[in-house]
Amino acid sequence: MTVLITGASGTTGGRLARQLAERGIPVRRAGRTAAADVRFDWADPATFEPAVRGVRAVYLLPPPGVADPSPLLRPFLAAAHRAGVPRVVALGSSAVPADGPGGPGALLPAYVPEWSVLRPTWFASNFTGDHLHARSARETGEIVSATGDGRVPFIDPEDIAAVARHALTDPGPPVPAPVLTGPEPLTFAEVAATLGTHLGRPVRHRPVDAAELARQHVRDGLPADFAALLAGLDEAIAGGAEDRTTTAVRDITGRPPRRFADFLAATVRSPSR
Repeated sequence: MTVLITGASGTTGGRLARQLAERGIPVRRAGRTAAADVRFDWADPATFEPAVRGVRAVYLLPPPGVADPSPLLRPFLAAAHRAGVPRVVALGSSAVPADGPGGPGALLPAYVPEWSVLRPTWFASNFTGDHLHARSARETGEIVSATGDGRVPFIDPEDIAAVARHALTDPGPPVPAPVLTGPEPLTFAEVAATLGTHLGRPVRHRPVDAAELARQHVRDGLPADFAALLAGLDEAIAGGAEDRTTTAVRDITGRPPRRFADFLAATVRSPSR
């Protein structure tokens, strides 16, 4: 029952690998580092066949920072099809239709009999570690976005990994396109205030328009088309696109998703703690 995990060192892939290993499920970690079990590189299609050979299911993290991943996904999925892989669970986004052009949901049915595209909302971990918002909060005391007063039900990546684990290993077919959310929608101003409490110093939200945010992303080194895509997602949040919750995490895993404040309490430590 070996499960191949692409992006095994990433935010959800690393958590998924740990959860599977804790339950005795064989894991094949794919990547470019020495820690990987098998070499895998989206830029090198020769690595696809060895990665999928002999696995029962694949956790598919599409290539990051690519506006249209389909030219890379197709040859990988073709390799999985030739290897007889019966199930693929891909990481998508609540902001993108599961079967949208170029997305994994538009491709998977042609290559595997069992598939799912997980569609999580924005990650709670975007405000921790070395992520842009986390660095900005620590260094300047502010979070910059084009979200206005829009709300997002931020989700703990551990909950996403738990849903992925069930989708990959449960005996029945997985839910095709579950939208995964945390339990409560929050504005970025509310997030900033909560983050400041855990950091032990004030953090504020500084709203900008989408054009300014795209320019800032480009200054931070992102390609212009991807910067515009990210800024557009913020603009959609401002219009209410993410202001809802679902029961998918509880329905699939049997337990409720973790609150944003509880995630921070377990993750962020102020200097005084």
